[in-house]
Amino acid sequence: MKKLLIICSVIMSASFFSQFTVAVDLPAYYSDSDIYLYGFNGSKEILYSKAKTSNNKAIFKVDKKYIGMMRAFFQKNNSSVNMVSENKNIEFTLKLDDKNKISDAIFNDQTNQIFSKEVDLEKKKDLILPALIQIKDYYNPNDGFYKSLEGEIALLSQKGNTLANANHPFLSYYQQNQRFSNQENASQLKQEDYLNFFSKSSEYLETSLLLKPSLINYLNASKSNVEGAVDKLLETVNIETPRGQTILSELIDIFNTYNMDKLKDKYLTKANNLKCTINDRLASTLKSNNSTSIGQKMPNAIFVNPIHTKAKSLYDIKSSKKIVVFWSSTCSHCEAELPKILEKYEKLKAQNIAVVGFSLDSNLDEFRSKANNYPWISDSEGKGWYSSYGETYNINATPTYFILDADNKIISKPNHVADVLEYLKVN
Repeated sequence: MKKLLIICSVIMSASFFSQFTVAVDLPAYYSDSDIYLYGFNGSKEILYSKAKTSNNKAIFKVDKKYIGMMRAFFQKNNSSVNMVSENKNIEFTLKLDDKNKISDAIFNDQTNQIFSKEVDLEKKKDLILPALIQIKDYYNPNDGFYKSLEGEIALLSQKGNTLANANHPFLSYYQQNQRFSNQENASQLKQEDYLNFFSKSSEYLETSLLLKPSLINYLNASKSNVEGAVDKLLETVNIETPRGQTILSELIDIFNTYNMDKLKDKYLTKANNLKCTINDRLASTLKSNNSTSIGQKMPNAIFVNPIHTKAKSLYDIKSSKKIVVFWSSTCSHCEAELPKILEKYEKLKAQNIAVVGFSLDSNLDEFRSKANNYPWISDSEGKGWYSSYGETYNINATPTYFILDADNKIISKPNHVADVLEYLKVN
């Protein structure tokens, strides 16, 4: 009995240890600020750990096995660093420029050293290689500079370090399959290439950040019959499987972002009609779409940093109708559209129509500076696209509008400010 108890104790103790840690050496600028570590399920970010800086260091403890792309998000200056996890400890040092923007992340582990070099190489390929090829034609092949140009062109033209990546399976997968997410290569791929990629890829597909851009390229390559291409894709991957449901979820989000309402409604209905067990990714998409569809009562929002109100929540605001707009101070479309609401604001007030703005700013000072230009109620969590708004209200772009009735029921979801004013008959 004692032996069994000892074994159980060891197992329970082991469960408290993390799978791996991510340790970051930080400048003093980040003192006492929160930092978040995310993994991925398709394009959806999953919070794996949160850390607060102490003595210029932050340590994330990850208690689940994870292989794939990760992102450390630094809320204080709305910056992030991408890295690769092989379910092993990661260490890096963060450097800032004189404006407190991230200038470099220096990794100690081999995996991320290789990844960083390949990212730099890809940037040079995009920015420098075309210019070098053109410049070369102006020099004599016998010139030393010509030969130097040839050497640099050859270096930038080579593929990634496949020999090194043989010991790093995820890096190898990422390198080999970037062509599906690269827009320039999309036209060279056949539909069958995409279908094989989506259906036969390893589990790395979901954590690679390649899925969403590859799906967009697949849709663009199928412009003549997008609906037919989607049907064929979903049949190939089988939407009763976790892979199929994740792809279905991504497609619904893409159609929602690009206002492809007919396709979004078709595949949302298909997802709602599934009789099998639903994975977390699709369940989240269904919840956010269904709870913000026309006719539903909009989920309440508890204010955290409100401006121009003493109300505690969205439901506390009493009016015949509400315009709810999700926006950001850095959004150019918001910059163009919100002043048009301001022009009609007195007429809206006269009709007992309230305006409530929820900002996806990550900097609360910038939010307040911009929001104070508008007389209506505004609020922000100060977490940018990491705010709860995205998942709760299915926000994929700004500005996004909802019109609510007196009982907070959604009666319209206009695409543009002109549609808002037309619906409310405000001239």
